[in-house]
Amino acid sequence: MRDSLKSKHRKPVILQRPGHKISRQDIDRDALRVIDRLKRQGFTTYLTGAAVQNIMSGVVPKDFDIVTDARPGQIKRRLRNTYLIGRRFRLAHVHFKNGKFIEVATFRRDPDLPHNENPENASKWKNTYGTPREDAFRRDITINALFYDVSTASVIDYVGGLKDLSKKKIRIIGDPSQRFKEDPVRMLRVVRHAARLGFDIERKSKRALRMHLDLLGDCSGARLFEELNKDLSFNSRSVFEAYIGYGILKHILGQMGKDYETNPELTSKFLKLLTVKDQVNSEGFYLSQEEIYSLFIWPWANRLLADKNGNIQKILDEAIVSSLTRINFPKKLRFGCVNILFLLSKLFKAFHTGYIPPSWRHRPHFTQASRLCFLIEKGRIPQKEESFNSFLRNKYRSYRAGNKHMNRINEDIS
Repeated sequence: MRDSLKSKHRKPVILQRPGHKISRQDIDRDALRVIDRLKRQGFTTYLTGAAVQNIMSGVVPKDFDIVTDARPGQIKRRLRNTYLIGRRFRLAHVHFKNGKFIEVATFRRDPDLPHNENPENASKWKNTYGTPREDAFRRDITINALFYDVSTASVIDYVGGLKDLSKKKIRIIGDPSQRFKEDPVRMLRVVRHAARLGFDIERKSKRALRMHLDLLGDCSGARLFEELNKDLSFNSRSVFEAYIGYGILKHILGQMGKDYETNPELTSKFLKLLTVKDQVNSEGFYLSQEEIYSLFIWPWANRLLADKNGNIQKILDEAIVSSLTRINFPKKLRFGCVNILFLLSKLFKAFHTGYIPPSWRHRPHFTQASRLCFLIEKGRIPQKEESFNSFLRNKYRSYRAGNKHMNRINEDIS
C-alpha cells in the first residue's frame, strides 16, 4: 500500500539544472505570471503534472497546471479574472484572452475514506489540504507527480518519477491493486499515458490492471464520459489501439466496444478513422463533438444498418442507448449523432444513384454529415473550392464505370 512505501518518508530528489532541460522559455507566459504573482505573495507554487514530464521529454505541453499552498479563496483574491470551480475540491481557473485559462490547485491529500468506501461517494467526505509531499503521493502515476520550482529552476521528485521517466515506465504510485480498487478510472489513465507517450506499463501495474478491469463497471457514467472525451481530444488512435489490446472497450462501450475488439474488419476501420481524425487535428482543424462521436460510432453503425429497413433513426438511437448503458451520453449529443449517422448512411447510398433529395440539404446536420462523408472517403477535410456536389458526381461516375466494367466481365464469362 501507499502508506507502507519506504520512499514516502524520504527526502525528495531535487534535480537542478543542467540536470534537466526545463527553462522559463518552455513555460507558457501566462502560467509564469500566475506562478510569479503567487510566489511574490509568499505562497509555495510549482508547475506540475504532464507539463513537467512533457518538457523533460522534449514535448510541447498542451496544458500548464499549477499547484500551490494558497487556498482557493486566497487565489481568487490575488489574481484577477479567477473563477472557482468543482464540488469535491475547489480549483481556480485564471482566465486570459481568447478563452484561455490556467488551472491552479491547492496542495491536498486523499480524503480519509471509511473502510471499503467507494471513491465515487467521496464528495460527502472532507477533502483535506495537504503538503507538497502528500499532494505528490495522492496522484496516480509517478511521472505526473513531479514539481518544477521556477525560482530555483529545480525539479522536485517525491515518488521516483524521474527514474521512471528516464526508463520510459508508467508506474502507479503505491500498491496498484489498492489504487485501482480505490478508483478504477486510474486504469484508463495509466493506459492512456502509456499509449500517448510510447512508454511501457510497469509489470505490477500491468498485472493489477488486467485483474481489475471489471471494476470499470462500478464507475459513474459521468466520469467515464469525461475520460472518453479526453481519449478523443488528441492522439486517439494510439489510446484506443491500447484499449483494444487490454480488452477495455467492452467494459465501457458495451456491445459496440465488444464488436470493435473482436471483429478484425471493424477494428481496422475504426482505427483507420481515428488516424484520420488525429491527422486532421494535427493540421489545425478540429471537428465538433458531434462530428467526433459520429466518426467514432460510424463503422459500428454502418455495419448495424447493412440489413436494416424502416425507421433508421429509431434503430440507431435504440442501438446506441442499448450499447452505451455505462456512459452518461448526453441526450442532445446522442440526438445530433443519430441525425449525422442517418444522413451519412443516405449519402453513401447516393453514390450509387447520383441524387440527393433537395430536402436533405435543409436538414440541420447536413453540413456536418457531408463533411464527414468526404473525410471518410478522402481521409481529409474538403477544401473551400471542393463542393460536395462535385464530390458526389465523381463518386457516382466511378460507381457507374465500375459497374460497366463488371458487366463486361460477366458478359465475357457467360
